[in-house]
Parts: sequence; structure tokens; C-alpha cells
Amino acid sequence: MSNRRVEMDRLQELVRLHRLGTPARQVARVLRMGVDVERSYRRVLETAGLLRGDVQVLPELEVLKAAVVAARPAAPPAPQQTSSLEAHRAQVEAWVAKGLRPQAIFTRLQMEAGVTAGSLSAVKRLVGSVRRAQGVSEEDVAIPVETAPGEVAQVDFGEVGRLYDADTGTLRRAWVFVMVLGYSRHLFATVVFDQRVETWLRCHEAAFAYFGGVPRCVVPDNLKAAVVRAAFGVDGERALQRSYRALARHYGFIVDPAPPRAPEKKGKAEAGVRYVKGNFFAGRTGEDARECEAALQRWLRDVASVRVHGTTGR
Repeated sequence: MSNRRVEMDRLQELVRLHRLGTPARQVARVLRMGVDVERSYRRVLETAGLLRGDVQVLPELEVLKAAVVAARPAAPPAPQQTSSLEAHRAQVEAWVAKGLRPQAIFTRLQMEAGVTAGSLSAVKRLVGSVRRAQGVSEEDVAIPVETAPGEVAQVDFGEVGRLYDADTGTLRRAWVFVMVLGYSRHLFATVVFDQRVETWLRCHEAAFAYFGGVPRCVVPDNLKAAVVRAAFGVDGERALQRSYRALARHYGFIVDPAPPRAPEKKGKAEAGVRYVKGNFFAGRTGEDARECEAALQRWLRDVASVRVHGTTGR
């Protein structure tokens, strides 16, 4: 097995592509893996019997994780060292479980536990020891997901406060719909007052028109958890599945929802929403939604689309 870290939802895509009969080299190219990396994971999943079956019913993430972890060679034992902060291990474990990072733990040890001995490096080593003892998590088998041009777009909604709706003469809760192209980070955004099925589909059509094309794959947030339950009501699930699948067939794209409880799997859309909210929508609460939408489209053209992206540097 390669030591390269592979994101779990990419392994789901690997399984799906092989079940469709996609050649191995094409799978590696689509998933941005080296041929040897793809082969090593393919062999593990094939041995586990996970590459055969219905393409519409993919293995759960936990099943993939278990197969990958079980196939990993045992790591050589590390030399035993006693941390200068070993007496505080229980407290550090509790803080790690709450998501604190080493710098925050170091500060709290000094402020709350009165620790004067030990350094930040010692805290980092102890935190590393704690995490190794806790075992492998999904995040421990992940690589940044980079995609080819035109391959993937990610979509998400973000709440932007209350805007004035001229049709009703009232201030209404508003959202911004954002679609981000995975390769270039080029983004489209539009203001909406609801997240109904019709709005969801209309926003996709507007995004495709804005980009002048359609990506091969669209990655929304987990549809049942984030779209159906939150917005569409009792009969929304059937309506969304039927309508969204029809839209996908019409435009020729694949729908690949982000896994439940894992919004980081669509991190580019999350980052796009934060960028739009922090840069354009800051201080706009109460403004007229129509004027806001017109200004947003100018901002997309003159600011967002010509900026140098912090990650890509382009």
C-alpha cells in the first residue's frame, strides 16, 4: 500500500468508476492520482470485494476506511520517550477531543494548569502521541482534491442576513447561492429568498449560462441533510430527486453529493461562500435585493473573476 493519503469520497468515486467499467488509467487521471497509487487502492478494494456491485449503491465510507486501514502495513515501533508534559496527558486528551490545536493547548496549559515547564514543541509531540493512540480517522487518509479543468463544480448556499424584497415590501431572510469551479476557483453567485426545488434548479441554470458551459460533475452538500430537510418539506425529497436528476440528464452532468456530516468534502464551495459573504455582503443588511443582485454581478465580473486566488496563485 502506498503511504499517500487519499480522501475517502475519492475512493467512493474510484469504486463507482470501476463499476462503470472505466479503464484504470482514465480513473487515475480523473481522480488526479498517480497510476501506482490508483493501482494500490484498486487492489485493496478489489480484494475486499468492493469493486463489484450496483453503481447506484456504493459502499459506505466506513467500509472503505476499514478496508484501507486493514491493508496498511504495521508501522515500525517508535522509540519510547517520556514527555515532559506526561502528567497533563489526560487534560491534553480532553482538549484534543474538543478540537483544540497545539498552540491553543500550550496557552491553556500555561494559563489554566500553571505549567511553566515544557515548550510548544513538547505540546505538539504530546498531541501527536494522543492522536496516534486514538487511531486513524477519516481525516487521516485525505489529500487535497485537485481536479482537471471542467471536471468538477461545487455548490452551496450561505445566509447573508435580511434584504428588502420589493415584491412584498418587507425585509426577508436571504441566501447567496454559490457555484465554484474546482480547477480554477472561478465562481458564480446569486441572491435568493428561498431554497425551494425551483430555486435550486434555476440557480444551476444561471450558473451554467454564466460559465458558458457545464462541468462533468456537480458536488452539492448532502442533499437529504442540507437541502431536503432544511427547505423542501415532507414531499421535497422525491421532488428534488426527480427534478434534479432530470436537470442532470438534460445538461449531461453527474451529481455527486458530499457525504453526510462532512461539509469539508466541498471545501471550495464553503470557501467561496465565505469569500462572497465577507467581501461583498459585509454591511449590506437591509439593502434592496434587486440592487444588491445587480451590484453582485458587477462585483463578480470586476473583482472576484480577476483576483489572484490565494490557493492557486492565479
